[in-house]
Amino acid sequence: MPVLYTEAHRLHEPGFFFKAGAMGEAQEKRERADELLAAVKAAGYPTPVPEQLGIAPVAAIHTPDYLCFLEEAYEMWRQIPEAGPEVVPNVFAVHGMTHGYPTRIVGRAGYHMQDLASPMGEGTYVAAMAAANLAADAARRVAAGEHAAYALCRPPGHHAYADRGGGVCYLNNAAIAAQYLLRTARRVAIVDIDVHHGNGTQGVFYQRPDVFFVSLHRDPVDYHPYFCGYAQERGEGAGLGYNLNLPLPAGTGDDAYLGALDFGLRRVEKFAPDALVVSLGLDAHELDPFQGLRITTDGFARIAGKLAALKLPSVLVQEGGYDRANIGANLLSFFRGFAG
Repeated sequence: MPVLYTEAHRLHEPGFFFKAGAMGEAQEKRERADELLAAVKAAGYPTPVPEQLGIAPVAAIHTPDYLCFLEEAYEMWRQIPEAGPEVVPNVFAVHGMTHGYPTRIVGRAGYHMQDLASPMGEGTYVAAMAAANLAADAARRVAAGEHAAYALCRPPGHHAYADRGGGVCYLNNAAIAAQYLLRTARRVAIVDIDVHHGNGTQGVFYQRPDVFFVSLHRDPVDYHPYFCGYAQERGEGAGLGYNLNLPLPAGTGDDAYLGALDFGLRRVEKFAPDALVVSLGLDAHELDPFQGLRITTDGFARIAGKLAALKLPSVLVQEGGYDRANIGANLLSFFRGFAG
């Protein structure tokens, strides 16, 4: 299985993580990718040079206004007297009251970002575009005949909507991969195993029947992203019935998680997809600092084995995972399970 990686991720290094009214150390650090890359290299996985596919795969998911914002935001921010070192909104668009589109970067930041937890620095746009390219190239390789490919994406992407970023995500890598697969596939399933609900991915495909989205995550009633990820969210319009959320109680371990996964994958089988995208978050691990669920390292192998049993061409897209001491071992455990 090819592992796709880019050093461009190093251009993005957020200076803080805002939580509960306090600025703390960012968890989404360069070292996450370093640990993942070291693990796959030590295990002998090939790391071919990614093909550059341009902006078209990204533009198939994200709006022109949003892509212009991401590209222009930092330079415009630097023109504000006494501005902070990173783009961080201080005002947000009110739902149902977004009748205009602001020209000033302060307003645009509030229009296009969900939260204060996703600061944008000088290299954020380039890093996010490079990560999205990895996901698109992994999809290209799978569409061309590879059984599976892994995109070591940083920054992650599943909280990004078509026109909004947030949750340390800027471009939705999994959605970009799924849309690319639809160039040749009729139907694609996305299974998101990150500890947080993939609200951005859900938003992108919520009214569409060609992508079936399944997310297993810590119940959002008291956990990020709070406002999405409930079981009653099943899609809208033509997409009704093509969205399945499986929120899990805090501290859910391997066996209960696997039972919920069985339920979800039975629905995936009935959808009869031509290909699979896995939003591969590793932050459900029992030692992850976000402490949402309690999946063991061996549990990731068991999860992967069930996904592999679908026998679908698969794109694995890296999402979260912040326990740097164990993230490499967790990834290799998943790979072993996926390989059977």
